[in-house]
This record gives sequence, C-alpha cells and structure tokens, in this order.
Amino acid sequence: MNIKNILFILLIILSVNTLFAQKDGYWDKERATKREIVVSARERIVIKTEELPIGTTEVVFRITLLDVNQQMANSLVSVLKSIPDPTGISQGSAGAVFLLSKISGDDKCKYAIFSNEVLAAEYKKNGTTAKACYEQNVAVSKDAKGLSIDKSLCILPNSNAMWFGFESKNWLMNQKIVLEVVPWVNTRLSSGWNLENRKLILNQCKSTDLAKKIIPSDDFCVCVLNNLQKEYKFQEFQKLLPIEKSKAYADFGNACLSQIGTSDKIFSDLRNQVADLVKQAKYSEAIEKSGIIVVYGKANVKDFNTLGYSYLMTKQYAKAIKSLKEGEKLDDSELLIQMNLAHGYLLNKNFKSAKPIYKKYQFQNVTDSLSWTRKVQQDFDTFKKAGLPSGDFDRVLRLLED
Repeated sequence: MNIKNILFILLIILSVNTLFAQKDGYWDKERATKREIVVSARERIVIKTEELPIGTTEVVFRITLLDVNQQMANSLVSVLKSIPDPTGISQGSAGAVFLLSKISGDDKCKYAIFSNEVLAAEYKKNGTTAKACYEQNVAVSKDAKGLSIDKSLCILPNSNAMWFGFESKNWLMNQKIVLEVVPWVNTRLSSGWNLENRKLILNQCKSTDLAKKIIPSDDFCVCVLNNLQKEYKFQEFQKLLPIEKSKAYADFGNACLSQIGTSDKIFSDLRNQVADLVKQAKYSEAIEKSGIIVVYGKANVKDFNTLGYSYLMTKQYAKAIKSLKEGEKLDDSELLIQMNLAHGYLLNKNFKSAKPIYKKYQFQNVTDSLSWTRKVQQDFDTFKKAGLPSGDFDRVLRLLED
C-alpha cells in the first residue's frame, strides 16, 4: 500500500471520529498562530504565539523551513479539520501532521519552547535552553508535534501564550521559517475554573469575615465556590471591583448557610465553638458566632440562652433580655432561660420584674441534680468575679430563703 492510500485511510478514520470526539472541545482556528519569519544567518529569534484561549489543554504546532520561492501546500488549520479530540484517536495527530507536512527546504534550524517571556528573552540573549519546556536540539528542516497540559510545562494553567525560540544553522544565508500553532480548547475548562483558579477562590473565601467565623470553613467555601462557578466565568469574576467581589462572597455565603444540606454541619460546628468560647470567658467572640446561628434562623432555646448569658457577661443587658425572650417563645419551661431573664432584669435595675421569676421557680431544679437556688448562688458568684453590679444579690438570696 503506497503512502497516498495510507494517508487517505488515516484521514477517513479521523474524520469519522470527529463527529463524536469534538463534543468535549474544539480546535480554535480563530486564535491559531501562523507566522512566516526570516531568520538571519547565525541569528536567534523569539516568536510569541497568539493568545491561547482559556481552557487550552493541548496545542499542535508545525515548523517548516522553506526555500525563498516555496509556498506552503496546506495550512495546519486545514489539516486539523480532519483531526478530532486529541484525547481520543488523534493521540497520533502529531504524526498525521508530520506526514502531511511534505514541503520543506534544505535549510535546518534548532528550536526551543518557553512558557514565559523572561526565559525566552534569556534564550535570545545567550542561547541557554536549560529552562525550556521543550527543546529540539538536533537541527531539522521540518517538525510537527502535539503538547498537552498534563504532560508538558509549556501549557501552564494561567499562561496565555508560548514563546518559540529559533536558532539558524545556516552560517551564510537567511532562512525562511513558517511557524503554525493551533490550540485545542476543552469546553468545560473554557470557563477558566481550572485547579489553580479554584484553589485561589477557596483561599480568598477563607479570608472573608463570614468564613472566619466558621471553623472549619472548608464545606462552606466549597459551597461558595460552586455557586460562583455557576454564575461567573473565572475571568469575569476577577474583573469585578473589590466591593463587587465582597458582595458576591457575602451573597453566596448567605445562600450557602441557608442551604439545609450544608447548614446542619456548619451550625453544629458553630455551637461547639460557642460552647468552648463561653468556657474560656471569650464572650464577645461567642456573641459573634451565636449571632450567625440566630440570623440564619437556626437558633434553638439553648442558642438563645447562651447568647443571652454572653450579653449579660458583657453588660449588654437590654440585648440579653431581648435574646432570652426570643428563647422563651420557643420553650417557656426551660428554667435556664427563665433564670437568665431574671438576672437580666436584676442587672438592668428592674428588681420588680426579676422578683416574681426568682420566686416562681425557687423550689424547682434547673437540672436533675442542681437546684434553682444553688444555681442562682453560683451565678451571683460568677457575676461578682466579672465585676457586674451586685447591689441586689443579697436581696434576692434572702428572698429565696423565705
């Protein structure tokens, strides 16, 4: 079988597979690079490709050296019309391109590829290829290859170009080099949400005020990230003003806290954090975290009681009374709520409202082993140590002795 028949069969196979494979992406011919350049004898030159589109996961490139009067028979883009998804059968696409790249001159050159402009500039200055992401160190008259993001450092997640460096091996005459580069764009990744960008957003989310109040914040920030991906392309989100980004984090954060599947674990963790903070007498922090539970409608009787107690310990008596009354609406038989409500009235100089509550439950237990009177005595001791006004404490204790 001659070479023409082999090529014909290969192209038929590739064309059929195109119908199925290209659903996951496409060859971006609009942003393909085609440059014809003249390299002077013994010169090095660097060529930057056209901007690589977001979601580029593979590129196919072809390099051809021509005699002065020769023209390319077929462009690389036209060849790739018959080559499907590079993740499928066209793993051999570079080989197919090589077979179809039949026109070349007698001159040869070496080349190297760089992932950033600084390295390319070093190459142009001194010819070093130590930091090249790909190097062809044997002079060739033509070459065609494919590079993929998972196997080559030439295509970096947030890089928007590649730099080709050429070194002429003709010591006397100029060389004409044709460089063609065509990117493959993964449709799913074209939104810009690659691994590095997702990590960036997760870290930004964890630095927000709301996330700092939630430990651990991993589940919360993953939820925020998922919502951001649905609403924005990565590049769109990055172009927002700082105040717009903050609002987006806040809005999506609120939505995540309101989602039942996510919130159960988050609010359970918050309750544990609040309990630890109260034990450490860090009442202001406890108030802040308890407030999240209340704002999102997840507070139970114990939450309102803890919040009310924390307000008492920070001398915010009106807020304490308000929170404790909210808890009372949920369960007016919870004696810890009733006791703290009495404390709130007492500390707020309203002995008249506190007295009937203290008297009403004086013969009951607040737990299975702790009496109401004993609990009042313990609380008063704690209040004295915290510097709360104690002028009416003895008056209440005498009242409970009757």
